[in-house]
Amino acid sequence: MSAPDGAERLIRGLELESSYGSAPSVPRYAGGSRVPGWDRAADLEKDPAEIPEDIEVPEDLRAEIEGHMANYPDRRSAALPALAAAQRVHGWCSPEAIEQVACVMRVTPAYLESVASFYDMLETTPAGRHSVYVCTNISCSLRGADALYETIVRAAEGDDQIGVRSFECLGACDIAPMASVDGVYVGPLVPEDVPALLDDLRAGRDVLPGKQLARRLVADPDANSGEFGEHPVHRLTLPGRDPEIPPERAAFGEVADEDRGEETAPLEPQPEHHEEDES
Repeated sequence: MSAPDGAERLIRGLELESSYGSAPSVPRYAGGSRVPGWDRAADLEKDPAEIPEDIEVPEDLRAEIEGHMANYPDRRSAALPALAAAQRVHGWCSPEAIEQVACVMRVTPAYLESVASFYDMLETTPAGRHSVYVCTNISCSLRGADALYETIVRAAEGDDQIGVRSFECLGACDIAPMASVDGVYVGPLVPEDVPALLDDLRAGRDVLPGKQLARRLVADPDANSGEFGEHPVHRLTLPGRDPEIPPERAAFGEVADEDRGEETAPLEPQPEHHEEDES
């Protein structure tokens, strides 16, 4: 049996449509796709995209974009950092911001829009200048991320300078539940931390310094010391430095008995066991 030709396939499709009474609907997710523009029809009458000319670009933004372009053999590889730079200036990847980046990079705005619309951290609609991303993936969710997210949404309601969204995964399961606040990872968080978090953010202060991931103690005594200073615990382990906190607070895990100065019973020697030859 030969495959149906184009006309026959068309007739079968029309018969199927008439049997339904109308064309069968395509199921959609509630609220639509997370990616904007997926259901927007292309404008077939639109003129071909061109590289913008004579666009006024802020000098600082132009210099940063050109610096990113210099890092790559192909200038298009600088699209992400260039768009992020424009977003910091304009608050979002507005048509004006995209045109400015396109003018400097010598690419079409359509190319940059295709990049900006793919990545969650690039805003293609007006958004607040502060971003709070609450991780709601499995590790954070099991530790109360949903309640944390709802608390932040309610507390930030009405403040158009703060954008709050749930995020699939931020890769910091060790401080679950956590959030990224303008790119700074903080956690573990509880709903009671929310007022201080938003107060710090609005006042332009470091957000919850005691819960920032970058300030956590790690094995390398010089890690982040240039930006945040030396962690006090490491002063105990480096020669020539006076300890400022007792050893039991600096230890990882339980302090051994001998470190407490307590006497412990010596281990009794165990008899040696030899296998006898069977003969």
